[in-house]
Amino acid sequence: MTWVTAGAMAANGLTYVLYLVAGRLLMPAGYGMFASLVTAQVVLAVPALALQAVIARQIAQRGTGQRGTAQAGTMPGRALTYRTAAVVTVLAAVATPLLAALLDTPVPAAAAAMAMAPMLVLLAGEQGTLQGHERFPALGVVLGAAGVGKVLPAAVVLLAGAGATAALAAGTAGTAAAVVLARAVVARDGPARNGRPASDAGADGVENASPTVGATASVLRASQVQLVLMLLTSIDLMVARVVLSETDAGVYAMGSVATKAAFWLPAAVGVVLYPRMARPEHSLRAVRVTLAVLAGLGAAVVACAAAAAPLVPVLVGEQYRPVVGLVWLFALVGAAFAVLQGALLSAIARDATRLAVLAWAGLAVEGAALAAASSVTRMAVTAAACALGTTAAVTVAVLLSLRPPEGAARTVSRSGSARWAARAGRRRVGRTGPS
Repeated sequence: MTWVTAGAMAANGLTYVLYLVAGRLLMPAGYGMFASLVTAQVVLAVPALALQAVIARQIAQRGTGQRGTAQAGTMPGRALTYRTAAVVTVLAAVATPLLAALLDTPVPAAAAAMAMAPMLVLLAGEQGTLQGHERFPALGVVLGAAGVGKVLPAAVVLLAGAGATAALAAGTAGTAAAVVLARAVVARDGPARNGRPASDAGADGVENASPTVGATASVLRASQVQLVLMLLTSIDLMVARVVLSETDAGVYAMGSVATKAAFWLPAAVGVVLYPRMARPEHSLRAVRVTLAVLAGLGAAVVACAAAAAPLVPVLVGEQYRPVVGLVWLFALVGAAFAVLQGALLSAIARDATRLAVLAWAGLAVEGAALAAASSVTRMAVTAAACALGTTAAVTVAVLLSLRPPEGAARTVSRSGSARWAARAGRRRVGRTGPS
């Protein structure tokens, strides 16, 4: 947890520095365009998050002896990664002119933002391998390096006087460099902890599997879950760009920095506990711990945001003073969605992605409600109410899906119940033998 938290906080901290630099140098109108393109960039990169989750799940569900190395199984995982990256590249090319028209931004700026998407997919493939094998120190290093690669070149370009388009392109180039580093980190992992060479993994491991239609289908199912999560965390910013004036949209975008901070700050909790969520014998406890920790951290983040709100004009300028009284509300939205992310990650880990239908329903309600908002304050209040309602519905559904069957001491997801029963049967047989 420490390693992943350090890496994630370094990456996210640098991202918030970039937002502050962009907000001060681009002014509200220019910053509104920059923030909306970054948001769209994250939404299009949803397959990257899904790919990482699928690769990590496949590895985590194999025998414990095969989880000691991140080198094992990289070739099939990379084949799936390349296929996903190719699809995302096509989607990015198609989305570029549409995005430019929708957000009223120049086509070069939209293209620079969309070029990031396939780079994130390539990076996610390596991160999924490290996560599934529970190589968390290495994963923390990669997360931190990815943050540096994405943010530092963009910040330098902005400070040099260039605009949003050049900054987005520089961030893409830096992310490409982070992919090369991540590949090197994975390749340097040694033999498994049980002493078996990586090439000797068992026949049931992901190492000897090929990226089949089933694996691709898993990525698609996980993608729709990640997509609804990213849309829920981003729809208010995109609607603000359309409904509000340029200046108000920029002010709202600055407030949404608190949303992003509250959402991504506790991300390490889900990353570390995800492999346990994927194992039937640990799933229930892992999900409960994840949700409890995320809720506690969210409450702390909201309190800190309320206390730090008066610093906003000092850090980014007096033009953003209208958002000071709403910072805690923006943070509440992010904290609620952090809990929602933990619940949906558990659904992906158990391949119970049908639970995401409640999140899609929440998205439809939020979109309609936000479209009727006419000010920064009303939009922030609407976003908070929708976030809390959607999170509560999905969380309850997830916990109910994990309820143990009558008379059972443990519970697992429907997809993992047979494996859990077989393991329980073997344990009972072992106990009935001679003492």
